[in-house]
Amino acid sequence: MAGSADHDDRYDDLTWARFGEAVKELASDIARSGYQPDIILAIARGGLVPAGALGYLLSVKNTFAMNVEYYTGVNERLDMPVILPPYLDLMGLEDQQLLVVDDVADTGHTLDMVQQFCAPKVREVRTAVLYYKPHSVIRPDYVWRDSDRWILFPWASEDPIAQPKDGSAAVAEK
Repeated sequence: MAGSADHDDRYDDLTWARFGEAVKELASDIARSGYQPDIILAIARGGLVPAGALGYLLSVKNTFAMNVEYYTGVNERLDMPVILPPYLDLMGLEDQQLLVVDDVADTGHTLDMVQQFCAPKVREVRTAVLYYKPHSVIRPDYVWRDSDRWILFPWASEDPIAQPKDGSAAVAEK
């Protein structure tokens, strides 16, 4: 987002350096728990960067992404999350352990929907996020930090260089 949120108590400003520390701590928590995912599923877009980093740190090469639309603007959202194409095919993965990764469990509706979508198709699903907000409908299995503030992620903290094809406003946090 344009403008500075430095030292503003309304925001949690996650820098790239702090992100590196956060994702290492999150990966360590997952490894210490004994959970060894076969697949990491990123919820696009916010979960793409954390999921990729966790894939490296947990030595998981098998990664997927699932596109889900929920936020349409800053603090504006659809009634319920919507899975967008291309649709994820989990056929033949009944024996696999899946780690679903997103940047934040804000309302938790997206994470909950993805977990429920995947659960009947794989052996086990667990969830991981960098941030958890106390009003979320789901508490992820792995959380780096709890926060009730607006989060500025380093990959979404600047105004977009290009506008979306559909002309809608870009969203900094899901």
